[in-house]
Amino acid sequence: MAARKETADPAATVRPQQYAAGTGWDVGQTAPSDAFRALDSAGSGEPTGPVVHTHPGGYARQIVAKGGLVTEGVHRELAAAPAADESDED
Repeated sequence: MAARKETADPAATVRPQQYAAGTGWDVGQTAPSDAFRALDSAGSGEPTGPVVHTHPGGYARQIVAKGGLVTEGVHRELAAAPAADESDED
């Protein structure tokens, strides 16, 4: 009779969970909303004004779409824009 070879049961395999990046404006996170910046209407194409979360009309550049990955370039462009003046109320 042949000897039976004993094999140890393999260790439990734990699958690593894949979590989506957090929601926010830090590098590696997913953008919580669209981000646009108006472009100079004089024809230079330079960004002007603050970052807004809906298309400002006219010429504008979309920096990142909602749910998109915030990269180093996106973060740099968001940081370079002046803060929106929230004191203006109609």
